[in-house]
Amino acid sequence: MTDTYFDYIHLHTRGCDHVINITDQLQEQVNKSKIRSGQVLAFVPGSTGALSTVEFEPGLLEDLPEFFESIIPKGKSYHHNATWGDGNGHSHVRATLVGPSLTIPLAEGNLILGTWQQVVFLEFDNRNRDRRIAVQILGTRSG
Repeated sequence: MTDTYFDYIHLHTRGCDHVINITDQLQEQVNKSKIRSGQVLAFVPGSTGALSTVEFEPGLLEDLPEFFESIIPKGKSYHHNATWGDGNGHSHVRATLVGPSLTIPLAEGNLILGTWQQVVFLEFDNRNRDRRIAVQILGTRSG
């Protein structure tokens, strides 16, 4: 029989280009669920944040914003900004490129991630935000 668990991870971000390692918080959700084998779905409700995996280290924390600025610059004219006047058109485009969700395999009560692979939330909005990451775990409680 498949068990289901659902909860949220709560974050406060510093706005555009803030990258937050949520790996430990996801593992805590797995531990609370007591589900040992299955999959973990993490999803960002909102259109200016995204989830990905990366080696969470200082060099990449500088490389990522530089990369996004090179392909989707903040200062460019966006139709979204003309429509809403909120100046975050780049945020929506960046979040669309990366995507709002990840599914991670779960075995023996552990997230299946590479040695240098962490799960990260990427804040693309142009202001501080309080975020919720929806976490749904599906699987079996016994190994």
